[in-house]
Amino acid sequence: MTGIDETHAPALQSWVESANGHPDFPLQNLPFGIFATPERPPAGGVAIGDQILDLGALAASGQLTGLAQAAAIAASGPTLNSFFALGPAPRRALRAQLSTLLRRGHKAAPALNALLVPAAAATMHLPCAIGDYTDFYAGINHALNIGRLFRPDTPLLPNYRHMPIGYHGRASTIRPSGTPVARPRGQTLPAGASTPVFGPSRRLDFELELGIWIGAGNTPGEAIPIAAAADHIAGYCLLNDWSARDIQAWEYQPLGPFLSKNFATTISCWVITPEALAPFRCPAPERAGGDPPVLPYLLDPADQAEGGLAVDLNAFLHTEAQRRRGLPPHHLTITGTDELYWTAAQMVAHHTANGCALTPGDLFGSGTISGTAPGSFGSLMETTANGANPLNLASGETRGFLEDGDEVSLRATARREGFVPIGFGDCRATVRLAAA
Repeated sequence: MTGIDETHAPALQSWVESANGHPDFPLQNLPFGIFATPERPPAGGVAIGDQILDLGALAASGQLTGLAQAAAIAASGPTLNSFFALGPAPRRALRAQLSTLLRRGHKAAPALNALLVPAAAATMHLPCAIGDYTDFYAGINHALNIGRLFRPDTPLLPNYRHMPIGYHGRASTIRPSGTPVARPRGQTLPAGASTPVFGPSRRLDFELELGIWIGAGNTPGEAIPIAAAADHIAGYCLLNDWSARDIQAWEYQPLGPFLSKNFATTISCWVITPEALAPFRCPAPERAGGDPPVLPYLLDPADQAEGGLAVDLNAFLHTEAQRRRGLPPHHLTITGTDELYWTAAQMVAHHTANGCALTPGDLFGSGTISGTAPGSFGSLMETTANGANPLNLASGETRGFLEDGDEVSLRATARREGFVPIGFGDCRATVRLAAA
């Protein structure tokens, strides 16, 4: 497969012992993020096992050369925007040299060991100053499942199979994993009522999505062609686009979601690079026989061959009562990114087709990723049929939608036979009382 090299070799081991067999951050992953400690401000680092390698200290150590050195300097500041702007070549060079330096037996291990920070002692920050955020709707099974609840005869609208559907979200309310989410307030229309009321949402939901980080941008007025779109993607994360379903039902016509979506989005903090995910590439989703052909501006043979990703996705619910009684989280769903109808490159190409400018550090959400069967749905609205079939939890509680004190956590693992699995880290948040 394109992009597979020696950094993906399954036999590679690290002198950072916790990396060997680590469920998320083995030597084959090497994701980038922004961390801080009580002694130092936010700065760039690389996750390796249960440690973080300080990129600023590494750049000053004299261990890197050429493009890798330039990339480390760009990634060592309080955000990764400048690093993302460099594009793929410096990022690949840095990955290659990091892989070598962190391998078991490397002579620089004693010196580099002093540059490690325990992840447990660090606080993670947003990877970038996010200029803009777009949420797509590329999970076709989610679109079908939701559509059947409200339009049983025509669950999918005609334009869905012709282009990636999306809307602009609110970049200012994206928060790193672990940040509590306040239950939003807004207008809702109670059943049978003709006049709306204002108050806290009673139908708060999660949405299991893949986040897509934009690297090098484009000149305003110039589209990014589909054949070049993948080079404008800097990496991936997990994304929970919290949704107030009752507020959404009243406000979404005619222009779509507003207060029901813009109050909070939670993301995992580590950026999983396209290079780390190279072994887990797969063909773009196969289109059904009756689906319309893809228009040329969204069609590229390489993207069709390897534009998909094989990543397992899981969601868990941990209520306050479960935590108090020492009960494990309730497993809500297992699904995968192979359920997406559109590729990340197609989203980039479509987003810029009208000349819209993307900038380094912009973020896309894939849209909720669901399978076709119960147990594979990426939202409670689907799982509980809009609250009609509540979940029964081991604690004796039921849930149609989320209650105050509930924690939702998302997990992701990329797997493929013959390669070491890699993960994305935590994407979790707890619902707290509505803001006054």
